[in-house]
Amino acid sequence: MISLENVTKVYPGGTTALEGVSFSVEEGEFVFIVGDSGSGKSTLVSLLLKEIEPTSGEIFVNERQLSRIRKKQIPKFRRNIGVVFQDFRLLSDRSVYDNIAFALRVVGASTGTIRRKVPTILSMVGLAEKYRSFPNELSGGEQQRVGIARALINKPKIILADEPTGNLDAGNAWEIMKLLEEINQNGTTVLVVTHNLEIVHAMKKRILTLKKGILISDEPGEY
Repeated sequence: MISLENVTKVYPGGTTALEGVSFSVEEGEFVFIVGDSGSGKSTLVSLLLKEIEPTSGEIFVNERQLSRIRKKQIPKFRRNIGVVFQDFRLLSDRSVYDNIAFALRVVGASTGTIRRKVPTILSMVGLAEKYRSFPNELSGGEQQRVGIARALINKPKIILADEPTGNLDAGNAWEIMKLLEEINQNGTTVLVVTHNLEIVHAMKKRILTLKKGILISDEPGEY
C-alpha cells in the first residue's frame, strides 16, 4: 500500500529533513507517525502527496512508483488519498454541504451523485443536521468532522491525517480519533501524524517514531 525505500530529503541550503527512511504500510493498517518538531513529519506528508520530491530513494503509494508519476497525473493520483488537516481548510463562504460537494465536483461527479453521497457521508460523521451551517457556526470538533467527511467522500484507499487533533480540546480530540478508528475498521488504511502521545499510546496502534529525520523505532500495535 505504502512503501519507502531508503528515502532521503535534503532541502536547498543543506538541511536534511529525512535520512535513509524505510518502512512499509499494509492495506488496512492504522499507523501513527510521531516525532518532535523538526523530526521530518511534515516532509514525509509532503513526499507521500508528491508535493515535493525525495533527494534519493523511492516511494510507492497504491502500487505506484511516485518518481514515475508525471506532473499532469498528480491530481488523479491524489484522489486515492484523503487528507485531513490540522487547520481544517474549509471554504468559509460555503455551507457544510457545499464544502463536501466541492470535492465531488472537482472529480466531475454528477448532481445526482452529489445529492446521494453528501447526506450519506454527513450521517456517517454525525453531522446530518448541520448541512446548512457554515464553518464559523461549527465547533472545532464539528469542523474537523466536515474535513474528514470531505476526505472520505471520494472513497480513497488511504486517509492521511496531519495533526488532526492539533486545534481541538481533549474531548473532541478523542472523538475524532474514534471516528478515524471506525473508518479504519471499515477497511481504509489510516496514517495519523501527531504529537499527541497520550492518544497514541492509549490506542495501541503501530507507531513510527522520527527523530531529526531518522526513523528510530517501529513499534507494532495490538490488533
